[in-house]
Amino acid sequence: MKRIIAFGVSLAVVLALLAASVSAGPIVPVGAAIGADKQGNSIYRVRANGIEIAYKLIGQGDPLVMLMGLGGTMERWPEAVVALLSKQYQLILLDNRGMGLTTVNDETFSYKLFADDVVGLLDALGVAKANVLGFSLGSTMTQELLYAYPQRVNKAVIYATSVDGSRVAKVLGGLKITDPIILRYLEATSRWKTPMEKLPGITNPVLFLVGTADAVVGPESSKLLAAALPGAWLVQFTNATHELMFEAPTAFAQTVLAFLTIDATISPPAATTNASPSGHQEQP
Repeated sequence: MKRIIAFGVSLAVVLALLAASVSAGPIVPVGAAIGADKQGNSIYRVRANGIEIAYKLIGQGDPLVMLMGLGGTMERWPEAVVALLSKQYQLILLDNRGMGLTTVNDETFSYKLFADDVVGLLDALGVAKANVLGFSLGSTMTQELLYAYPQRVNKAVIYATSVDGSRVAKVLGGLKITDPIILRYLEATSRWKTPMEKLPGITNPVLFLVGTADAVVGPESSKLLAAALPGAWLVQFTNATHELMFEAPTAFAQTVLAFLTIDATISPPAATTNASPSGHQEQP
């Protein structure tokens, strides 16, 4: 009986979010206002998944969550990218746990935990479904969102990703990092392996973005994932590095917008019967 009641409550929450999203306007910020960025955008912090998550909302339109890479905060997104994307989407930018203005607890870091943080923030904001753009660490978080919470993701942009986090952790470990929070992220990354067997079940539209000269994750993971995921897009920027969005911010943003705005799903043709030139149906 307890399980039935719990399921009923969970279903009620999801249905309420979905109902609210049908006629939803701009997202209304929740939590405490704790400051503003240098452009004057208000920064808020709300309790979700056991921590206080700092975030800001920029622009108008359908929601687009932007997940930053290792060691970065929401302020690291290039201004040109934010400006272009926010003209068509309401951006939800956040600091990952333990980074910037977001707090941290003692829970063991994992990509499922990071995905839970994102969903916790969406729940707090009353957002049932959002597009997601993830960079590097954020790209692997986006992968996990697709596997664990596909119903909460509309389209996903996976930029500079990896199928084997141990290789990435080894590359970054050579930088002699001492920050304890970053080390916890590296530990979680070292355990990451893309569950390739789950890819055929993903129906969300996905774009993989990568630079051909990316020395951190390399382009091979993106190519492998794009080939394994039916209907996925793959865009490679020739000679671009891991810092692609800084090297070509306008082209990067335009690529993201093209993917998010286009409807690339074609309905199958209606069933037809074989007919002879005279109009009589042919028998098989």
